[in-house]
Amino acid sequence: MSKAFTRDGDENAKDVEPEADAAVPGGKNYITPAGAERLRQELRKLRHEERPEVTKTVAWAAGNGDRSENGDYLYGKKRLREIDRRMRFLAKRLEAAEIVDPLQVAVCHVQFGATVTLRYEDGSERTYSIVGIDEVDVARGRISWQAPLARALLKAQAGDVITFHSPKGPQDVEVLEVMYITID
Repeated sequence: MSKAFTRDGDENAKDVEPEADAAVPGGKNYITPAGAERLRQELRKLRHEERPEVTKTVAWAAGNGDRSENGDYLYGKKRLREIDRRMRFLAKRLEAAEIVDPLQVAVCHVQFGATVTLRYEDGSERTYSIVGIDEVDVARGRISWQAPLARALLKAQAGDVITFHSPKGPQDVEVLEVMYITID
């Protein structure tokens, strides 16, 4: 049976990766200029470097005869499908992108692109930049504008105390500073 005609929940249906759908909740795909450039570079690399190289390998492997047990051919075809899927995803993300430059924001409250320094209840301070969902890197302090903390911070100003729901439960944090700087 063709997988194109299987229903959701069908045991023969193929798994869908979470990133396969480029639809963004709310219809917006906010992204910083640096984030958009990273997506463009990845798409360019896939299109002009990786895909042509894999295509050469597949063509060579196809010329070796029996394709049913040809590991280079089978792996190459699988890799081409993965590259094509990623290229389609990146193209859709870039097409839906709404680029927001933090340096062009002229407000003193928290919005997309803000870099915010917070003081937690235990006295620790952390700085986060609010970025697009394609740019999230918690280790570097980059959180999505859709994250619970970022949503709670929207429209907050320095000196405000906000409550957000974390996995540990409700937490109060004080906004110490709101800056709009280049996020790389």
